[in-house]
Amino acid sequence: MSEKTVTLTEAAALHIKEMMKEHEEENAFLRIGVKGGGCSGLSYGMGFEHEKNEDDSEFVQHGITVLVDNESIAIMNGTVIDFKQSMMGGGFTIENPNAIASCGCGSSFRTAANAGKPEEC
Repeated sequence: MSEKTVTLTEAAALHIKEMMKEHEEENAFLRIGVKGGGCSGLSYGMGFEHEKNEDDSEFVQHGITVLVDNESIAIMNGTVIDFKQSMMGGGFTIENPNAIASCGCGSSFRTAANAGKPEEC
């Protein structure tokens, strides 16, 4: 069985490194996770953290150490996080092959495992 992972594109990693420098978090981990809530039942979260938990998967991409808790990695396996720049500004995009529905904001989604939960958009 292949290792479960989340992929950061080079563009996302460059933007995250800029954010780390701006917030003086160069030595922090990048925590990526999923929590209940949002229009479609689940929502993504990203932030800087200095502590690694026992149930974290850890991997390094483009020089950034990423932490994902085991519950989230099961939902996010195969996900690609990118950063897109446009005339309207920039933002992270998340392509999760496990998501079967998402709301217009793009930060909330549903998987087959939580498909029975009602939408609250």
